[in-house]
Amino acid sequence: MTDETSLQALLTRYSVGPKYLVEPGPDDEQLALMVQAALRAPDHAELVPYRFKLVRGAAKQGMAALFADAALAAGKGEEGAALDAERALKPPMTVAVVARIDLGHPQVPAHEQWAAVGGAIANFLTAAHALGFGGKMLSGAKVRNPAIAAAFCEPGETLLGWIALGTPVRKPAGPARKPEAQQVLVDWPTAGPRT
Repeated sequence: MTDETSLQALLTRYSVGPKYLVEPGPDDEQLALMVQAALRAPDHAELVPYRFKLVRGAAKQGMAALFADAALAAGKGEEGAALDAERALKPPMTVAVVARIDLGHPQVPAHEQWAAVGGAIANFLTAAHALGFGGKMLSGAKVRNPAIAAAFCEPGETLLGWIALGTPVRKPAGPARKPEAQQVLVDWPTAGPRT
């Protein structure tokens, strides 16, 4: 049995940058649905090695200040700091993605936990798209800034980046630049040596 609507959400999702996101953002009920979708991603031993931390309302000003300070610390001038602060303020809502990887887990190696984090992000963004919202995962050097990381992470956690969320005001100009399925899906063993 195929749920065509769900499949269409997977096949049509695209990233939308913060400058193309406007109000309204998702409400609490819609955010809960996105997290429920994230929790359906493969997760060996059900470790849930991630947290989503909402940045909305007045909290956006706090994140903007952190971004501006990080820009100045990285050698950017006042103009660069103002641009980074604007990036924090532009989307209606931002969701920080934090990983909690247990490097000593006896059953689940780190790479499987990281795969669970990636699957959760993908499901979260696909659910946002299915609900009519746009989003994009963003990271960059800011995730390695000690003050920013400390603001979002508990000890032992890693800040991956932020998902900008809102209502999209534009669609992609053309088809997604993705390979054909046959380039990714191959029979094993392959015929002949790899070059």
